[in-house]
Formats: sequence, structure tokens, C-alpha cells
Amino acid sequence: MLSKPSNLKPVNAQTYSINCNGRLVQLDIPKIMGILNLTPDSFSDGGKFNTEKLALKHAEKLLSEGAEILDIGPQSTRPNAEFLSSQEEIQRIGNIISLIKKEFPEVLISLDTFYAETVRFGFNEGVDIINDISGGQYDTQMFNAAAETGLPYILMHVNPSYESMHEKIKFDDITLEVNRYFSQKTTELLQKGVKDIILDPGFGFGKTVEGQMKMIHEVEYLGFAKFPLLIGISRKSFIYKPLGKSSLDINEETQKLHMTVLEQGAKILRVHDVAQAKETLDQFLQKK
Repeated sequence: MLSKPSNLKPVNAQTYSINCNGRLVQLDIPKIMGILNLTPDSFSDGGKFNTEKLALKHAEKLLSEGAEILDIGPQSTRPNAEFLSSQEEIQRIGNIISLIKKEFPEVLISLDTFYAETVRFGFNEGVDIINDISGGQYDTQMFNAAAETGLPYILMHVNPSYESMHEKIKFDDITLEVNRYFSQKTTELLQKGVKDIILDPGFGFGKTVEGQMKMIHEVEYLGFAKFPLLIGISRKSFIYKPLGKSSLDINEETQKLHMTVLEQGAKILRVHDVAQAKETLDQFLQKK
């Protein structure tokens, strides 16, 4: 295994800001991103929030519990999920983005999609951040759309095709492999003119349990401290399956891991259970 470069700065020594539609958002204090799935088939909350009324109610709950970003997902990316076209995603979103923006004008909205067309629709509806699980690999126009809109772009590590998304790959050194990917993709994005990039190591996507636990403890080395890190481990199987538990019964274990990544400089936690994550964040801030 390659040793880690000795001249690396830990991520938590860095300060970051992102430009969200002209609003400069500082990430010196980590932020909580609450998950709002508009899907009928997501693995733990499918069908619970897929109407305007239910989505607004859940958005209010997430924000009251401490979320500053809402991540709106029109398509499930769990194994064997229904595959939607961009047009089907847009139909599923409907007026929900604009309604949430009208009701909660201060909220930041992230749109979870791998389609450029959905991004352009979302931009016109008022979204602030692009959350692309595909790293631009499932739609060749995605990086162009990110550059055109000027929105911050969340770059996730994932296998190169939709069909191989969840194929488990055992890397010799997963941290090194993820950093190679980040280096290549961030270079492409910067060349396209994307100015604000957030890195997501892609927990739950095509990685072994052992690989993901290794990443948890090497978060400070991911991305070489050049870009802010988003960590999304909420209700992921690499936590609950080895314990013989369900996705809804691992809060204590998840919060311990959240503390671990916060201590290594994670700037955004993407979570289903906002209140519990906020408690962990508050404990982390008190320790600083």
C-alpha cells in the first residue's frame, strides 16, 4: 500500500466557500444536507414524500431540525431501482422546487440527478447546487450544463456506467483510486469553467465494506484538501449489514462515523435523520 504524502494539509485546516446563485455560502462550519426523496422506490423512504403536500411538510421538518441544504432526488439509485428518463424526472419534480423556494426562501436546494436536461430545468426552478452521482459519466452534457448554470457541482466517485453502478470492486488502495478519479474529473470540470466543486467519495456505490471503512478513516486524505468534502453514509448497507441490523436501526453507529469524518474535515453531511446529525455536529463544534 502506498504511504500517504507527508506534506498533505488536513482538510479541516482549509476554509471553503461556494457561490450558490450569487449567494456566497461559507463552509467553515459544516452543514447538514437533508434528503428529500420524491421517489416511490427509494430503499428506506420510498413513496413517503412524493406529492407536493408531503414534500413541503417533510422539507419543513428537515429545516426545523437543522438542515441548511435540501437534496431533492426524483430518481432512486438503489440496486434494481426503476430507471427514469430526464423527462420523467422533470415530471416527477413538477412544481416542488419552486414551491419549497417560495415557502422557505433561505433554503439551499441541491438537485440529485445525472441528467443535464434535469439540471437546466432545476436551474430555472431555483436550485442552488448540482448533485450528480455519475461524475458526468451517464450524460456527456452534464459538465457543460454545470458550467452553463454556474452552480456548484458535487462530484461523486462511482463506477463508469449506470449498469455497473453497484458492482463491487476491490481496490488495492481505495483512497488512492478515488483520488485518481477526483484528480481527472476536477481537471475536466475546471477546464469547462465549473468554479465550485464539492467532492463525494461515493459511499454505498460499488465498494466493499472493508474499502468503505478504510475510506471513513482516511477522509482527511481524500481530494488532497483542494475541495470541500460531502459525506453520505446515511442508512448505507456497509454499516447495517455487517451488524445484522436494518437501515433504520443504526443511528448510534452512524453518528459515531459522522463524528469521525467531521474530525477529519468533512464539510457537508448528507443525511436522512437530520436531528440526530445536528446533535453530532453540535458536539463536534463544542469540542473545537
